[in-house]
Amino acid sequence: MKYSLKSKLSFSYAVMSLLMVALISFCINVLLQSRFQDYVIKEREQKNTEIVSMIEKQYNGLNGGWNTGTIENIGVSALEQGVIVRLKDAKGKTVWDATVHNNGLCVQMLTHMSENMNSRYPGFKGGYEQKTYSLKSGGQEVGHAELGYYGPYYFTDNDIAFLNSLNSILIAVGVLSLIMALILGAFMAKRVSGPISKSIRAAGQIAKGNFQQRITESSGTREMAQLTDTINHLADSLEKQQDLRKRMAADVAHELRTPLANLQSSMEAMLDGIWEPSEERLESCHEEIIRLNRLVGDLEKLERYEAENASLTISVFDLSGISQLILNNFESEFRKKGIALHFEGKSVTVQADRDKITQVITNLVSNALKYTPEDGNVSVSVQESERGAELSVADTGKGIPPEDLPYIFERFYRADRSRNRRTGGLGLGLTITKAIVDAHGGTIEVVSEVDRGTTFTVTLPKD
Repeated sequence: MKYSLKSKLSFSYAVMSLLMVALISFCINVLLQSRFQDYVIKEREQKNTEIVSMIEKQYNGLNGGWNTGTIENIGVSALEQGVIVRLKDAKGKTVWDATVHNNGLCVQMLTHMSENMNSRYPGFKGGYEQKTYSLKSGGQEVGHAELGYYGPYYFTDNDIAFLNSLNSILIAVGVLSLIMALILGAFMAKRVSGPISKSIRAAGQIAKGNFQQRITESSGTREMAQLTDTINHLADSLEKQQDLRKRMAADVAHELRTPLANLQSSMEAMLDGIWEPSEERLESCHEEIIRLNRLVGDLEKLERYEAENASLTISVFDLSGISQLILNNFESEFRKKGIALHFEGKSVTVQADRDKITQVITNLVSNALKYTPEDGNVSVSVQESERGAELSVADTGKGIPPEDLPYIFERFYRADRSRNRRTGGLGLGLTITKAIVDAHGGTIEVVSEVDRGTTFTVTLPKD
């Protein structure tokens, strides 16, 4: 049988509360009884001292005798307090003895004390104890007082009643604490299990493809808040990935549809005899085939970079030198479009795949050329920082809208919704660039402002 999280938490809180209440009550009971025992023993010693002091005062130094009448009253009063008094003079002769005065009462008192202690503490090891005190008058010993009692300690009826009342109070407090703990436990269990249950339901909806599911309730517990934030972030990510997949499917279909449609119409026209299979028309069909082949080649290249990111041909070369060579190849195209091209950098040696890094630089410079208008500027710089070798490509083009920045490295993603074949490309250049940089353990960052320009920064590790 499976139980809900709330039930398990409530049960756990109840058990923990019960154990804690029982442990606290036991410790308090033991501590109080220990203290009470010490108090009873000290009280017994104090009473003995008082009795001895009163007896000592009954000696008459003038005639060397004892005031037996008062001593008898003291002895009877002590007997009522659980003390058996026996007084002897200096020669050892008994002056007064409680057992002689009323032996039956003495036996009855000791028996009652024994029953009290055994009822409270079964198997209590106690019995009759006796202490002898020296009596002095004028600096001389005039006799001895023997005080007998039930030891090592005993509880009177009032003491037993007090302890019972104390235990009743502890039990009442324990029960009340347990009830409060159960109420608090149920509240805490609900507070803990509530966000978890909502997270489970939200995760179930996300698993079914409902990526719009969100957890709106906030939690005061840090871990619960982190859990709900993680679930919501997961839903956001999956929803964005779903949108990207749909957009990628549409872009792939568009990229394939146009050349295939052109090929189909041209071939059908030539087969039907409407067009002559001239060299010009065949060349147009060939261009569409090349475009399709380039698309498939880029997809294969991207898949290879992402799947085999460790397959690199590492060599040592100067990043500034290779950058300048690439810019020299682009110089005529920049001049033709009327864009100023600048380079700044010093020699920075890196260990990387020369061909793949060449493609990274080519892709970034090509993008800058493509999206920078006439009379614009493109600046390329290479420098060494604490993070490694940094390559930056900055342009003064139209920039990338903020809502598009997080997705520019996705496959087929283009901020230009018009899909202009001349400026839009296939949407794979930056994806391939990032795959190459990732394969080298580096990073690529982009900063852009609409109508102000874009800067791509590639950082390659030093080692």
